Amino acid sequence: MIKELDTVVLVHDIEEYRLKEGDIGTVVHCYGDGKAYEVEFVSADGRTIAVITLTHAGIRTMNSREILHVRNISLQSA
Repeated sequence: MIKELDTVVLVHDIEEYRLKEGDIGTVVHCYGDGKAYEVEFVSADGRTIAVITLTHAGIRTMNSREILHVRNISLQSA
């Protein structure tokens, strides 16, 4: 079960926020027994990229056998 402050992985791209499948976020709020989650995505220097509401279908927990990856993202308006 996903809970607040868990690190989660995005399972699909969200173009509107320039997020890509595999981006890592933190659950900052859980709604109604896991029906939805408020997830914050941040840059390496701590700037918030997006805080969005996602269902369980949009995120998953991290696997201990996964490796983290870095990519560039423009913080300016697209």
